[in-house]
Amino acid sequence: MLNMSEIIYKKREGMALTAEEIKFFISGYVDGSIPDYQAAALLMAIFFKGLNREETFQLTEAMRYSGDTIDLSTIKGVKVDKHSTGGVGDKTTLIVAPIAAAAGIPIAKMSGRGLGFTGGTVDKMESIPNFRTSLEPEEFLNQVNKVGMAVIGQTAHITPADKKIYALRDVTQTVDNFGLIASSIMSKKLAAGSDAIVLDVKVGDGAFMENLENAQILANLMVDIGTDAGRRTVAAITEMGQPLGKAVGNALEVIEAIETLKGNGPEDITELAIQLSGLMIYLGGKADSHEKGIEIAKDVLTSGKALEKLKSFIKAQGGDEKVVEDYSIFPTAKHNLKLLAEETGYVAQIQAKTIGLASQHTGAGRATKEAEIDLSAGIYLHKKVGDFVKEGEVLAEFFGNDMAKLENGMKEARKAFTIVKEEVERPVLIKKIIGL
Repeated sequence: MLNMSEIIYKKREGMALTAEEIKFFISGYVDGSIPDYQAAALLMAIFFKGLNREETFQLTEAMRYSGDTIDLSTIKGVKVDKHSTGGVGDKTTLIVAPIAAAAGIPIAKMSGRGLGFTGGTVDKMESIPNFRTSLEPEEFLNQVNKVGMAVIGQTAHITPADKKIYALRDVTQTVDNFGLIASSIMSKKLAAGSDAIVLDVKVGDGAFMENLENAQILANLMVDIGTDAGRRTVAAITEMGQPLGKAVGNALEVIEAIETLKGNGPEDITELAIQLSGLMIYLGGKADSHEKGIEIAKDVLTSGKALEKLKSFIKAQGGDEKVVEDYSIFPTAKHNLKLLAEETGYVAQIQAKTIGLASQHTGAGRATKEAEIDLSAGIYLHKKVGDFVKEGEVLAEFFGNDMAKLENGMKEARKAFTIVKEEVERPVLIKKIIGL
């Protein structure tokens, strides 16, 4: 007979837990037979003693099967999922999904909402009038077969263990543990049912992992979990020292995604989208190498096929596809303010986290899960790291419906910019690809 006190003692002493012990903990915590204080004690023991590869995999599997799992077997072809560890201005899903789908990769994706300074894909999509972010299971599967892609919000019944454990980690200072982070992310990805997974692991000031060494540890762990679960898994470690693209905020980011699919996007978001969709096309078996996948992604982008795919996706989920041509259909902010440069020189730094917090101040983000967001609010960066700026030129523009919030946002954002006299190199966007 398994005993929770003995499991806590075993991990406290640095011993490895068995698959049976891990399953006992997860099922007991979800059904309420194991109280918070014992779960917190085990999490703290894990925090200090760590998990080996097998324990991390078994924890992921126990959480994955703690609720519903999605069966995508009725969707034809190799289903490929893309997950980002979160960042500021990260509207990549809205670009890579149409590119990969237009190249013949079925995309059946579940995305989250934003919290704090990172934005959520579901919130962004809801800035499209009448767009539905929840579909019945059959409708979801049929849409992927018919249109090639569907993106919905996560259901409440997927990985309930992860939701419960994450809430406890959040209040017991046990969030920053690689095994717990990796199993949390991968349990949701595996439960979502795709055959292959492309992970975009962000690194820098605006990311969960602020240095390259930690980002590599996390990326390797997640690739190991995916591989052990029989999924082809690749991780790209990418720059998040400054916001991605120029738009930060829901409607603003969707417009930037559309502009990118029209071939007019900022250099960084375009490059990242092509690299990631190239990986998806390769893992999905439509190219025999990542390089060939990139070629196909570029072709699909420049031919306009990806833009057409986005239109048909928006229409299929009830949204007004005319937004692709007419941006006035999006929620529009009543007010805007401009942040001007106070000196001449080169932009050396734009702290992503500070811009994310400033965007939250404008009304574009949530401080709590229950908070309402202003879908029209946000920030548009007129300058990026490496750009030359003259005194009095616009560094960033702020949009929203509450002038006091905009002023707060602008005050916060001013701290994010560093301008220097000498020329500055632009940051390397793709640091490393793991698992190819």
